[in-house]
Amino acid sequence: MTTLDGRTIGFIGLGLMGKPMARNLHAAGAAMIIHNRSQGVVEELAADGMSAAETPADVAAKVGEGGTVIMSLPDTAAVEKVLQGPDGVIGGLSNNAKGAGTLVIDMGTTKVTATRRFAKDVTAAAGVYMDAPVSGGTIGAISGSLTIMVGGPDDALQRAAPLFDVLGQSTTHVGAVGTGQIAKAANQVIVGLNIGAVAEALTLAKKAGADPARVRAALKGGFADSRILEVHGLRMIEGKFEPGGKCVTQRKDMDQALELAAELGFQLPATALNRDLYDKIVEAGMGDLDHAALIKAIDPEGG
Repeated sequence: MTTLDGRTIGFIGLGLMGKPMARNLHAAGAAMIIHNRSQGVVEELAADGMSAAETPADVAAKVGEGGTVIMSLPDTAAVEKVLQGPDGVIGGLSNNAKGAGTLVIDMGTTKVTATRRFAKDVTAAAGVYMDAPVSGGTIGAISGSLTIMVGGPDDALQRAAPLFDVLGQSTTHVGAVGTGQIAKAANQVIVGLNIGAVAEALTLAKKAGADPARVRAALKGGFADSRILEVHGLRMIEGKFEPGGKCVTQRKDMDQALELAAELGFQLPATALNRDLYDKIVEAGMGDLDHAALIKAIDPEGG
């Protein structure tokens, strides 16, 4: 088992993903300095022995030289505020001589162009920036079995590798800063389209008079089998949509992939259709349900 004894890690963003990730790092021996917009989860984790920080700048200042700040935030705007706001991480680096060499890791799903801009700003403040978005949902975050897609310098990955070993079962260095987010955009296109495919297939089975649960069982082990069919297909059949990943988040990720494609001068037609289905779910007030609830855009009684 990887030990993080002697490592100081700042963690900003303690939501569905961030909370179990911070707990796993703490359990591995890291000294954790935590910050979150809402304070209930901060108080909960502080009771477990983690140290609360009042602002992102305070987190950066407290981890000091050689420390690490991880962000697990919902969108690009939140990352920008945490990094560049009046009490942001960059200010904490710039105002503290010990901030030189602090490793700042974005483990959320952030726009590629913005990621590259954030990296320049952190580097200018004598920090080191890495994008390392993850796949695996809350199941993977809790079990420490996430898939981690890394963009950043080789030496930064060497520093972060023990942390990633605690958080995930697979880490791939995709390339320079921003390429981790490119990989995550590709991941979310595949996830979103597969959720849509499973939703349509199970709805077809139901409407045609077959038991969707038995159809799902029949597909297991064949070419149609997938992690999406296994996990999200079951959620659709059982109608249990407690979020592992929210519809509103999946919708955001699909939109970011479409925006990146537009910047590159081409279209993702199936992705656009999928994003529009998620729009229907969000507009119907179901954005906080698990993204498997996409089935309700196809069959309102689905699940």
